[in-house]
Parts: sequence; structure tokens; C-alpha cells
Amino acid sequence: MSPVSGREPLGPEALVASVLTDNPVIDGHNDLIWHARKHHGYDWDHFDVASDLSGTGVHTDLQRMRAGGVGAQFWSVYVPGRLSPEEILTATFEQIDAVHTLIRRYGDRMALATGTADVEAAWATGRIASLLGAEGGHQIGGSLAVLRSLQALGVRYLTLTHNDNVSWADSATDRPVLGGLSDFGREVVAEMNRIGVLVDLSHVSADVMRQALDVSTAPVIFSHSSARAVCPHPRNVPDDVLTGLTVNGGICMVTFVPWFVTPAVHEWDLAAQDAAWAVGIDSRDLAAYTPFAEQWAKTTPPPRSTVADVVAHLEHVRDVAGIEHVGLGGDYDGVEWLPEGLDDVSGYPRLLVALAERGWSRADLAALTCRNTLRVLSDAGCRSTGRTGA
Repeated sequence: MSPVSGREPLGPEALVASVLTDNPVIDGHNDLIWHARKHHGYDWDHFDVASDLSGTGVHTDLQRMRAGGVGAQFWSVYVPGRLSPEEILTATFEQIDAVHTLIRRYGDRMALATGTADVEAAWATGRIASLLGAEGGHQIGGSLAVLRSLQALGVRYLTLTHNDNVSWADSATDRPVLGGLSDFGREVVAEMNRIGVLVDLSHVSADVMRQALDVSTAPVIFSHSSARAVCPHPRNVPDDVLTGLTVNGGICMVTFVPWFVTPAVHEWDLAAQDAAWAVGIDSRDLAAYTPFAEQWAKTTPPPRSTVADVVAHLEHVRDVAGIEHVGLGGDYDGVEWLPEGLDDVSGYPRLLVALAERGWSRADLAALTCRNTLRVLSDAGCRSTGRTGA
């Protein structure tokens, strides 16, 4: 028994259950909304996310979010960068509208959130706080006015690029053109700081990461990236950038994407990309590459990816940047498969138990699940509208 408390210390499972009661998971990135568009035409009658969708290939539904201790979700309002400019803007606003429609439909279980106060108000009424993030600078069409319009509709982060460069910033998975940010790219970052939209540095080149950290006067985020020292994928964050988060105040929300977390799977994915390019398929074009990779996996099965692989990234980010600068960004429904034990949104407690077994304290786990993200939302000036019913 503890000589201080006089009570038996909690085991890992009980500790995690206790932590999640007051510190639900805030996840940085989920692509369910694009799945709903692509496969169901936003028909929420047909695609009922309040039902248990286990076994359908979908990673996310409200029941499994509850089981996983998810209390807040950044829904990605992603659209592909290879659409025409007109299609990109139209699809972006349709994605945003789909989130608002979803929240209205399930208003007893979901609430719009645009800042820390909204998240906490949602929790006080037993609802899942729903935030919006736009996944790619192409979605503002080179216009600060469009950026401001997205903010007015509730978008609270913008990923500066997706898989391809934009005219003002280099992507991690494209050939560098600018060597970082252009002058207009710096204006975008400054305007995001001014209006309270988080600068999301997932998907950008390492040079953009470093330059954005120099420019930004507010904490930045990586909504779904892991540690490059653990797995050398260009989507991951180098150690010097992780160190920069300590000064900036931002967070790296570690993702579960197997080829970002498991070096052997990264090597497998590189081979798949080479095979795709050999038959004329651009691996950056997800619409073309994803079905190719699915077929590749059937003939060349990928190595295992596990909870332990994700733990290695979380501990590396904690050790380099500090416990105040780590979060979670699963990328559910953005990839076809996840590490064993993290197969869907119900898996967060398994990850937290693994961390508790390695000595993570209650305070450490609370920082990881939500406290760091709530601080960043506040420090970056992400204003709550109070319109939690959407």
C-alpha cells in the first residue's frame, strides 16, 4: 500500500480508465468525412455512424469512439489536390457542410467545437466535441479571404500542403521547388496566427517545418505525424524540429499509419511505390495509388505493425520535445489498415495501457490524451463560438 495515500495503487487498466474519465482523447485527424463522400454521397441515412460499423472496413463510428475514450475529434475536411481549382473549393465547402450536417443529425451525441471552451462544454453535456481541420493549402485557392471564410465556418487548422507542393510551400512527398515557404506562404502563416487557425505542419517538407516555426507567433501542430528518428519517412518530424516545439509551444500528434511508424513497413511501402511508378502510377495520387497498394499487399504481404511501434514514437517525441508537446493523431479512415491492436477508434485504451505499463504517470497520460491539445487551442487563439449545437 502507498504510505502517502493509504490506498493500493491502480493497475495499468484501472489507471487508464480513471484518466479517460476526466481526460478524454482529443484526436488530431480522422478522414471519415471523405469516406462518407466517396462511398455514400453524404447519405447519413444509409451511412449511420451511430450504429456499430465493425466488420465493414470503416474504422470509426460513435459507439467505438465511446469505447475508445474519444472525447473530441478533428474531422479532416480533406479534398484531393489534383482536382481543378473550382472543384477543390466546391468540395471543401461541401466537406465542411457535411460535418455540420453530421453534428446536427447526432446532436445528442456530438457538438461543434471551435475552441477549448466548446470542447469542455461538449464534455459537460456528455457529447463528443467535433472540430474541423482542412488538410492542404490547395484548399484556400491562394486566397487569404478563403482562409478567413474557412475560419468563419469553424475550421481550426490548415495543413499547409498535402502530398503535392502548393505554389507557396513545399510538400514532404514532392520534389522541393521553393526550399520552404514563399513570401506568400509566410503571409498565410501570419494570417492563421492572427485569426486563430492552427498551423498544421504534417505533410510539409522539413524546410517548411523549420521556417514555419521561425515565422509563427503561435503554437503549431503536427496533426498526424510521427518521429523521423524512429522511422525515416519524410512525413515524419526530424529531431531538430521536435526540439523547436519546446520553444514554440506546439505539439506533435503521433499517428498510427504503419508505414510512418514501422521501419519494415516503410521499406515495404517504398517497394510498392517503386512498383507503382514502374506502371505509370504516381504514388502521391491517392485515388490511383491506394487500389494499387491494396493489390500489392495481396501478393506481397506487409510486415507486422504493432502498438509497441507507436509507443516507440510517443516516447521519442516525449524524450526530445517534452511531455507537454505530444498528442495523438490516429488517421483513422485515411488508410486501409492500422497496427495490430489499434485497428479502429476503440483501440486508444490499449495504447494508453501499454504506456502505463512503461511508467507513464496519470499526469503524463492526461497531457497526451487532451491537456496538451487544449492548451495549444487556447494559446493559438482558437476562439469558441458557443454554437455547440451546430
